[in-house]
Amino acid sequence: MMPLVLANVGEPQIVKRIGGNPETKRHLEDLGFTVGGVCIVTTLGGNVIVKVKESRVAVSDELARKIMV
Repeated sequence: MMPLVLANVGEPQIVKRIGGNPETKRHLEDLGFTVGGVCIVTTLGGNVIVKVKESRVAVSDELARKIMV
């Protein structure tokens, strides 16, 4: 397992675990980050743009480090 921020752009990934406090976990789950597939579209200015369930979501580097793939 590794943090999402370290995954390669364009490679499909499977979310295995979401870390952080309960509030952070709920926020990421509300954005669509649940156990399942995601794909990094690009990184831009410290943010990671991820394709989640046919939507694109931008998360900060800090949050991307809490998503384990």
